[in-house]
Amino acid sequence: MSQLTLERRDQGFELSFAGRVILRHTPQAPCVALGRGQDHFEMYRGNFQVEDRLVERLPLDGWHKTEDGDALVLDFFLQGGAAMLRLAFRETAHAAGPRLDIEPTCSDPRWNRFWIDLAAAPEEHLYGCGEQFSYFDLRGRRFPLWTSEQGVGRNKATWITWKADVVDKAGGDYWWTFFPQPTFVSSARYWLHADSRAYAVFDFRAPDRHSLEFHEIPPRISLGTGTSIKACVQSLSLLLGRQPELPSWTQEGVILGIQGGTQTCLDKLAKVQARGVPVAGIWAQDWEGRRITSFGKRLMWDWQWDPVLYPGLDQALKDLKKSGVRFLGYINPYVAQGKPLCDEASRRGFLCKNTRGEDYMVDFGEFDAGIVDFTLPAAYDWYKQVIKTNLIDFGLAGWMADFGEYLPTDVVLADGTSAELAHNQWPALWAKVNREAVDEAGQREEILYFMRAGYTGSQMWCGMAWAGDQNVDWSEDDGLISVIPAALSLAMCGMGLHHSDTGGYTTLFGMKRTKELFQRWAELSAFTPLMRTHEGNRPDDNWQFDGDNETMDHFAAMGRIFQTLAGYRKTLIAENTSTGIGVMRPLFFENEGDPELWNLKDQFCLGPDLIVAPVVREGFRSRKVYLPAGTWVHLADGRVYSQGHWTVAAPVGRVPAFARLGSPWMEDFLAAGRNMV
Repeated sequence: MSQLTLERRDQGFELSFAGRVILRHTPQAPCVALGRGQDHFEMYRGNFQVEDRLVERLPLDGWHKTEDGDALVLDFFLQGGAAMLRLAFRETAHAAGPRLDIEPTCSDPRWNRFWIDLAAAPEEHLYGCGEQFSYFDLRGRRFPLWTSEQGVGRNKATWITWKADVVDKAGGDYWWTFFPQPTFVSSARYWLHADSRAYAVFDFRAPDRHSLEFHEIPPRISLGTGTSIKACVQSLSLLLGRQPELPSWTQEGVILGIQGGTQTCLDKLAKVQARGVPVAGIWAQDWEGRRITSFGKRLMWDWQWDPVLYPGLDQALKDLKKSGVRFLGYINPYVAQGKPLCDEASRRGFLCKNTRGEDYMVDFGEFDAGIVDFTLPAAYDWYKQVIKTNLIDFGLAGWMADFGEYLPTDVVLADGTSAELAHNQWPALWAKVNREAVDEAGQREEILYFMRAGYTGSQMWCGMAWAGDQNVDWSEDDGLISVIPAALSLAMCGMGLHHSDTGGYTTLFGMKRTKELFQRWAELSAFTPLMRTHEGNRPDDNWQFDGDNETMDHFAAMGRIFQTLAGYRKTLIAENTSTGIGVMRPLFFENEGDPELWNLKDQFCLGPDLIVAPVVREGFRSRKVYLPAGTWVHLADGRVYSQGHWTVAAPVGRVPAFARLGSPWMEDFLAAGRNMV
């Protein structure tokens, strides 16, 4: 039975799907428009300034219905003119709920802009658009969707952002993100995803419509419904694909971010293990060499073991694995100019070109690198082999698969694809390279790789997202608190495995990680799907996990919490793979009827039975929390709470975390709580 209905209203119409009005059209307020324009992109070290040089915008006020097999078809035109745009509406039924595919077509290639306005209600809340750091509820704001560096500070009203703009054009704004996606989920229990790679803008500022803008005619816009928000995400994930499960060892302890050589890694490992820190792995990003720039400690970008900095690593990582500690490294999709891999890629024609047919070299900050052209099958296969030989065969148990968002828009690609269209999709393609390398090596159950950049398709190809390069501070848009909406917004887009650098990364303009910040970040990380530290770009300026005995003891306690919750998390990770429901999730997943929950961005659920409200403000020793309907048990002291607003004590080491009374995991929850000081 069709879920699609069209009702004529005066000279317009209302189009409904599954009982929800999705399009309203009148000659005075057309729901679609075409346009012509040319984008101007200016990239500087992964930071993009985008200018749309719009030539013409035509709202199409005329329409008529057309028959086309099993589809409902609407043709749109200017009053008195010929049809310019066709929308075909096709229904799909499946167990997770009905889906509607909207397929726009335009026969005139001059039109390269498309707008569609969806009917909206003033009380709607919207979530998604990929990974959003500043806002969880997107309503009332406009979101350009373009993968880039996330920006430093990300708030034009702050000094840090101003300084980053002045020094490096890198300040950014609230919508800057490594991982955009033309996807949202509505509190009205429907979802929308656009099958488009182009620059897009989702504008949620109007009370009666959601305005979607695409710098192409998108091949398809899909819309689905569900009986709940959770069901909507499950339905959406059927379209986007689902993440594979994490290797089991990743849940058994923390992964220490260490730099500086083999002996440094072994010494720091012994130091923290002596204080009781449960360690599952060492992550050494400089395993392949280190270069020093004005930004800080960076890497050699040649993706093979550096035996000078890491002597004996080939044997050491085998010995570590026997003791239960894995060793992880680092790679990205670029190869540094003047290094052997870049020379080989250039010689074999595997690098992206400029318009003169030369290898395109990108400025990454005091050194240049070539871009491996993944649209060329031979280059794609070659880079997979680099991963298999230099990382997997060497013995690494995983790596940070960094970057992916730097593809310049004036690159010439081997398959003829416009770089403007390939740009957003590039991080997902990079994820696919990694996934295929791991699978072809037969190492899916052993190897962990994690990525900051992404786009549609990353769900299938990336087993773990990481929040990128937060400031080592408490700022709203780019500090500790920002990683919570980042995780929740990605969970709404079917990407349910997410974590962050414990302590943050970006150390610039006088910022230095404090002991308190590291401790509070560790308290948050203990309740995420992966617990991993990072020294930051200027390690000597930052407080580290082994800064003093008190820090190590606190870190050990948080690590034991993470370890104790392993069994519970593994069930959630399996659920994410089978249903698309994320490990970290918004509180309204379980309590949709509570209006207090729609705007919460500093609390989250870890699965259905734990609510976590980490301290994210400097100097605070108590925390205001909101608990939804039910009876909740504080993990630290067993005190029972009911629905409502509460202020709870939260000294360093005591995390406001609450278990649902009656949970089958209560014994583990209370055991975890006994590690709180």
